[in-house]
Amino acid sequence: MPKATSFTIPYFQWINEKSEVVGELPKFAEDADTLTSLYRAMMLTRIFDKKAVALQRTGKLGTYPSSLGQEAISVAIGSVMQADDVLFPYYREYGAQFMRGVKMKEILLYWGGDERGMDYQGPRKDFPICVPIATHAPHAVGVAYAMKLRQQRRVAVFVCGDGATSKGDFYEAINAAGIWKLPVVFIVNNNQWAISVRRESQTGSDTIAQKAIAAGFDGEQVDGNDIVAVRQQFQQALDKARDGQGPTLIEAITYRLCDHTTADDATRYRSEEEVKQHWQREPILRLKNYLTQQNSWDNKKEKALIAECGSEVEKAVDAYLATPAQQPESMFDYMYESMPHDLKAQRRAFLITGK
Repeated sequence: MPKATSFTIPYFQWINEKSEVVGELPKFAEDADTLTSLYRAMMLTRIFDKKAVALQRTGKLGTYPSSLGQEAISVAIGSVMQADDVLFPYYREYGAQFMRGVKMKEILLYWGGDERGMDYQGPRKDFPICVPIATHAPHAVGVAYAMKLRQQRRVAVFVCGDGATSKGDFYEAINAAGIWKLPVVFIVNNNQWAISVRRESQTGSDTIAQKAIAAGFDGEQVDGNDIVAVRQQFQQALDKARDGQGPTLIEAITYRLCDHTTADDATRYRSEEEVKQHWQREPILRLKNYLTQQNSWDNKKEKALIAECGSEVEKAVDAYLATPAQQPESMFDYMYESMPHDLKAQRRAFLITGK
């Protein structure tokens, strides 16, 4: 019986879990300064992340989703996007957001329950953090469609977790992106867990990348703990989209070393041994060891970097804690461009009664 079609899903890796080079490095990776800047961005993200968890544990921040072990994906994204591209993040893309100009204080305000945290003073057109799963996928497609209609060389960049690819929003979005050949890149942070559900239990697909095939465009896997691989393949996907050649889906294979959020206890559904094994593959240690082998890094530089990043984070925390609380009546102010009469009445009543 003849086949209707066939496909393969390529997998990309340049620096493996032992910090060994397993392929000819892309040009950018031959520059020690470039790799060092990526290392700094990942370290800053991790130190911020650790502090945010501590703030939540001491009652100074709301429920917080950590990005521990997944820093290479977001930093790679932030390192190659153009300023006029549009980022559609879910809730683990702090590295990309910081590199695009979002302030740490703004992220802390948001997770502290203050809506002003999503009114970015840097990338004004980037979308806010999306907590509902996959609902931002159609938004990314809509923006990409507008870019195409306007004949702009811009790209919409959508990021989600592996669990989001089982949602209808995701499938509808990639179907539309494929048929219209839109300038959008879909990046899936496959950290192996959709909260407490293993990746194998929430989709029957051998890979997540192959879901793009059904939508009519390319899908590929990268080692999500190899920042060289993620950055290189993401750059190529951006260039392709910018040149009018349509979307790409990149499945970045990584592992969530943390709880799903600070409201979760991952010890209930996965073993300590499993997590311990993945600590040996994490992205920051991998790049640090590689830079050290290349005589581009040492303990003195490491200590200086940690101190520098720690100071930057503490300044942001101080600014966050010193910010006066948002006025409660402001919950009415930003839902509509022009406030409906019923909300105006509710707002007046709240100001009078306080409830």
